[in-house]
Amino acid sequence: MSEEDKRQKSQDKSFLYECCILHKNNSAMILSACGLKCDECEFFNKTCTGCHMVKGSTFWAKEMMPSKVCPLYDCSVNKKGLKDCGQCAELPCATFLQMKDPKTSDEEHERLIGIRVALLKSN
Repeated sequence: MSEEDKRQKSQDKSFLYECCILHKNNSAMILSACGLKCDECEFFNKTCTGCHMVKGSTFWAKEMMPSKVCPLYDCSVNKKGLKDCGQCAELPCATFLQMKDPKTSDEEHERLIGIRVALLKSN
């Protein structure tokens, strides 16, 4: 690994810890750009290491998105230069509201949006 690669990897790890880990009640929580708790996800550390570590190119985005990047990560981090959607004045925007897990009901989706927005705004 080149010195530049090592430096970039170190910066990526620093970014993860600086931006994504919240300390609440003495427990660490890894928060994605859209407010999902990575460490509570069934795919975390299996098929996904968290959107910040993969720069938004999550396993599902690779399969479902033409750009191969999560639209919420792309908008907040790549295009707007924010650490997550919580820093955006438009939260929750149309894209945020439309990004729904097909397995959840509309009511559950609305409830989860409220939780995610609260987490992002408190970060």
